[in-house]
Amino acid sequence: MVGQNALPRTRHAHLLRQLELHGSVSAADIAEQLGVSQVTVRRDIVELEQAGRLARVHGGAIALGAPPVAQPARANIGVVVPSSVSHFPQIVRGMDAASRGGRTRIVLATSQYREELEQRQVERLVDVGVAGIILAPTMRSRTEIELAEWVRTIPVPVVFLERRLESTALAAFDSARTDHARGAQLAVEHLAALGHAAVGLALFDRTPTAPLIREGHASAIARLGLAEAPYAALPKGDEGDDEPLDDALVAFLDACGRTSTAAAIVHTDVHAARLVELATDRGIRVPDDLAIVAYDDDTAGLAMVPLTSVTAPGRDLGQEVLRIMTERIAAPDRSATAARHITMLPRLTVRESCGTIA
Repeated sequence: MVGQNALPRTRHAHLLRQLELHGSVSAADIAEQLGVSQVTVRRDIVELEQAGRLARVHGGAIALGAPPVAQPARANIGVVVPSSVSHFPQIVRGMDAASRGGRTRIVLATSQYREELEQRQVERLVDVGVAGIILAPTMRSRTEIELAEWVRTIPVPVVFLERRLESTALAAFDSARTDHARGAQLAVEHLAALGHAAVGLALFDRTPTAPLIREGHASAIARLGLAEAPYAALPKGDEGDDEPLDDALVAFLDACGRTSTAAAIVHTDVHAARLVELATDRGIRVPDDLAIVAYDDDTAGLAMVPLTSVTAPGRDLGQEVLRIMTERIAAPDRSATAARHITMLPRLTVRESCGTIA
């Protein structure tokens, strides 16, 4: 609680934030949240109305432009993902599209792959009153047991997003994810069907997706009886620091040449696009000399040679995870409802880089 001595601007900021989230606020609720009297809150509402920030109604306030009768508050659902670029924007857009059909609103926060920031973002979302948390957890240093211990302390329902979580401790929670292992199998099967006897793998291996792609690749290679092929662990390749990435990609090209490997899967599509450029510089033609399938399809179609890619079901996954969350929130006895683990299949988007016609 803030208390009676809180500065007016602190109270005003809290009141306006609740109004943004819910569309209407009760003076009694705000007073309880801040630990101040209702008289103080009503005075704040008058001041904010005079400043043109809200409209007073009996017992509280509504946002400007809202219907004259305050509507029931919507369910706000917090979403914490590692990044607002690359893989997750399509998923979030799917959630947002699905939210418009019901009285829900997505409140997005990012963790930047930092576990301490992730926990703070969840705390912030709980503090502003979200009814549930959709979480793509960072798993760089903590174990699944440690993750389960923390998530059990969150006072609202939690649904995991885009993580294959193995421990029994986490099995009690709902989850929705892309079957990335199956996506890698789709890519290997496609290249094998084009006549390739070996399929290399170049993998940005510092993501939770990477082990699943590696697993699917190995499974398909064994099942189809393909030859052993080069593997490369790739660095991120930040803008302005491309040299380590270029060195790794050139080494991968050289390994493919030495082993007569003429097909490869490359994660991510950004790494695959750079591989095409480096191959061109070395006189290696894509797809004539090297067929490439990118894993991820954020910018694959914009590469120098448009990239065949494994395309995650981003919007569909976002809509599904939001449905799971809203049903979990609405369940009268949440503990009595069985946990759901939804896995969605990616598709192969065929373009020019694999040597076949879409």
